[in-house]
Amino acid sequence: MYHVFIGFLQMILKHAMLISMVYSKDLSFILGLPFTHLASPMPEFYRKKKPMPRGVANRRAAIQWLRQRNISNGILYFGDDDNTYDLKLFSEIRYTQRVSMFPVGLIEEYSVSGPVVRKGKVVGFLDSWVAERRWPVDMAGFATNLAYMAEYPNASMPYKPGYEEDLFLRSIRLNLNIIEPKANNCTEILVWHTQTKNRARTTLRISNKYLDDRSNLGTLIKSLDVMGIANSSDNEGRRAVISKNGKAKPLSYFFKLKLKNMYYI
Repeated sequence: MYHVFIGFLQMILKHAMLISMVYSKDLSFILGLPFTHLASPMPEFYRKKKPMPRGVANRRAAIQWLRQRNISNGILYFGDDDNTYDLKLFSEIRYTQRVSMFPVGLIEEYSVSGPVVRKGKVVGFLDSWVAERRWPVDMAGFATNLAYMAEYPNASMPYKPGYEEDLFLRSIRLNLNIIEPKANNCTEILVWHTQTKNRARTTLRISNKYLDDRSNLGTLIKSLDVMGIANSSDNEGRRAVISKNGKAKPLSYFFKLKLKNMYYI
């Protein structure tokens, strides 16, 4: 089950062919919020694909529903029933002007995925799977203003596993210069990809000289260390890869940038 939040309207999307009225009534009682419940099954063609593009049909249905009704007042955020949210997140993303981003905890090999921020600007991305993605972020790690999305009537999400976020953000012509970092300049984690399983603490191999106050990385990794989720080491663990435009860059690159004159395409 997938959730899409638009202002105070919650859209709940199921892979089923039909909506259960009993289930809808239960949701109404539990949520106490206005919501729209849509059936959006995955096309049969993609059910045979390995890996399957999970959740794409749901999110495409939400985008289509908004577009058909010319809704451009609100914030689009893709939620999921296996994520855990700090309510502060929803207070912050409601002020998104175009596209906002923030870290997501317990993601892949690094136990975190999100933007690298310097002087209030997003300069790159910390994510363990770059794979030439210009926007290597988790689905729960960004929000979009509907007025901005309406400028791109062909915006959509493809049935391409692993690249859904990247290609959706490309379809709205995102560039680094307009990204709004939330969660205290991306130093806090307000959404977690939660699973019930044993997992050892992650060690990120990243030089301590880059974990100062020149970026968000020091505070972010320190908070993960305090929670017992991840720590850093100069010479042990998984090498921390920072990317820009789908390419891994040495950490020194991001700390030599002259931010005053930066412009990104």
